[in-house]
Amino acid sequence: MEFRKNIIFRALSKSAYTTVWLLRIILPISLLVRFLDFYGILTYMAEFLNPVFVYMGLPGSTAIVFMTSIFLPLYAPLAIITSMSITLRELTILALMCQISHNLPVESAIQAKTGTSFWAMTLLRISMSIVVGLTLNLILPLNMGMPVFVQTDMAAINTVKDLFIVWLKSSLQITLLIVVIVFLLNMLYNLLEKYKFIPQLSKGIAPLLKLFGLPPATGFLWLIGYIVGLAYGGAMLMDQMKDGKVSRTDAGLLNYHLAVSHSVLEDNLLFVALGVSIWWILGVRFVLAWAVVWIRRFVLKLKMANASF
Repeated sequence: MEFRKNIIFRALSKSAYTTVWLLRIILPISLLVRFLDFYGILTYMAEFLNPVFVYMGLPGSTAIVFMTSIFLPLYAPLAIITSMSITLRELTILALMCQISHNLPVESAIQAKTGTSFWAMTLLRISMSIVVGLTLNLILPLNMGMPVFVQTDMAAINTVKDLFIVWLKSSLQITLLIVVIVFLLNMLYNLLEKYKFIPQLSKGIAPLLKLFGLPPATGFLWLIGYIVGLAYGGAMLMDQMKDGKVSRTDAGLLNYHLAVSHSVLEDNLLFVALGVSIWWILGVRFVLAWAVVWIRRFVLKLKMANASF
């Protein structure tokens, strides 16, 4: 009885609120993006990026991939990539850019709910994607071979009715996914808290957190963000802040880190399956996340110093 009350029912109660909160952000934005794509606005916007992509060692046609990733989850740009003829070198650059900047309207909105500026997160991720693209074009070997593409069936959308049908189907899928994941996360946290595993867990990854410039209080949330992604991690971060377990400053530093490096399981496997090296993906994102947080800490320190005068 105590297990059901303190673990299961408590997890259900929190999950219901968090799920509704997430869906209120995700579903309207996903419908808006589908309309932008349907009316060709995303393609039009991508044309402006063509000249920039030359300096990143990418053909201009791949600009649509990056624009799509900005507005949608990684599955959308991945579907476009698998229909293109590009080299493994180009795919590696695109993979890192899309992993850093994907689904920004949703993920930045969720981070904004935890106290970090929507536009700061959006501009950070887009600018870091471009920096990574320019850098990789300079350091990657010129001949890396060809990727291993898989066939992806894309639903044909010819009318507004088709658009709504596809959106409703995907909305039902994402709703079920969110319900399950959020409930399991809350139940996992309740179990870890009840049996006092969280301090041990945080202690185990403390050296890694210290290297990244992250506070010890963010240890469990860092793991969540790396395992299931920024959206779910942000939802749990909101709960932790409401309970007073994570401060606004600590949450901000974690948001800067997770903005450029999160969901290392699913995101990475999607591109590794196509032939991209896991070491390039992990290495670049780890270094970038390390640099972003320490620069942020330096900026905050300067602000505090100026405020004291």
